[in-house]
Amino acid sequence: MNWRDAHTIYFLGIGGIGMSAIARYFRLMGKQVSGYDRTETAVTRALEAEGIRVYFNADPAHLAGAGLVVYTPAIPSDHPELVHARQTGMPLFKRSQILGQISQGAKALAVAGTHGKTTTSAMLTHLLRESGISCTAFLGGISANLGSNFVYGESDWLVVEADEYDRSFLTLHPHAAIITAMDPDHLEIYGTAAQMEAAYRQFASQSGSLLVHASLAGAGWPSAPATFGLDEGDYQATALRFGGLSVWFDVEGPGLSLHNLELQMPGAHNVLNMTAALALAHRAGAPAERLAAAVGSFRGLYRRFEVLIHRDDLTYIDDYAHHPKEIAAAVAAARALFPERKLIVVFQPHLYTRTRDLCEGFAAELSKADEVLLMEIYPAREEPIPGVTSDMLLQAMSLPASHLVARAALPDAIRAALTRPAVLLTLGAGDIDKEVSTIQQCFS
Repeated sequence: MNWRDAHTIYFLGIGGIGMSAIARYFRLMGKQVSGYDRTETAVTRALEAEGIRVYFNADPAHLAGAGLVVYTPAIPSDHPELVHARQTGMPLFKRSQILGQISQGAKALAVAGTHGKTTTSAMLTHLLRESGISCTAFLGGISANLGSNFVYGESDWLVVEADEYDRSFLTLHPHAAIITAMDPDHLEIYGTAAQMEAAYRQFASQSGSLLVHASLAGAGWPSAPATFGLDEGDYQATALRFGGLSVWFDVEGPGLSLHNLELQMPGAHNVLNMTAALALAHRAGAPAERLAAAVGSFRGLYRRFEVLIHRDDLTYIDDYAHHPKEIAAAVAAARALFPERKLIVVFQPHLYTRTRDLCEGFAAELSKADEVLLMEIYPAREEPIPGVTSDMLLQAMSLPASHLVARAALPDAIRAALTRPAVLLTLGAGDIDKEVSTIQQCFS
């Protein structure tokens, strides 16, 4: 069937950040949209406010009349609604398949990478739109500028986050692509880092042109890519200066020379993300002078080094970091901003397989904090693996001031750890965000 002909569309896992963006798109296209999710969240509440019905109980009757069912791989194969859709022969597509079909015929700009892709794609969207290019965008996070993970544009330019999980990005054939990083992840899918890298090369072969971090220049791409980096690559960010909660920098590249740019999203890793976004936006036709102004008005994303409290005695930052490299970047950024303060990290590991496969890296990066509070592993789609626990991670760490903390005890544990002035980082991709408001209230 042609999915565009469906009038009624049902989403299994509609509260997911990628799924909700597509649901919003179909709603805007005049479709009747509804869906299921396990729990109520800020995303599902926003969808309901926009006129999209969300169910929190699994009942095949919810699918009555649906001309198309879209599902996320996070939905278990034995979910009653998914089973019903398969048994009755309903048109059924993965989220990635639908996104790939939506992008066909558009000038798609895709951002892939183990980390940085959500921030970079949001930056790219902002730069294009502020430069007069009205792009559509499907983002993997909530942009503060947009107040959403989706925006519809009037041009044929499309920004999309290219997710490597489940090889989803191989449904895309973009006009141009960025690859921000290629560190091992999702090895439960790929088996080995080499097989994961092979999938990235296949994605590159499906892209019209390619921009990669300078460290990846020799990774066996099908054709020579353009590169970006800090003081290296075709597009270089140079002369970084930190002050307050901003960072100033310059960017030089082919036909592009920008000076004294202010990014109100600190961290050298975010300068890298913005450099990649600037390079691709300029290659897409955005004028340099408008790009310079747009950098200063980018306001960041929900849960991407999001500063929630900033006082002389305490700064509280929440971040989605769930990979050792991302934890390293968040810790380094906090240290650079507040070198004299005690750094306390609260971390919720995400997935048993990732904790098992990357335990050594997690332990090394977390041990760079002054004190760490470890929550239990967030399982997401996975069943427990014998022996893989937060205690296993704790034992691998070299930091004496490390503790396992139950969710209910978290506020008291944070209060006990605080020696002011301090920086508090909450990190993780699970449901740790549900604790953020409680933590904020402790210090209001």
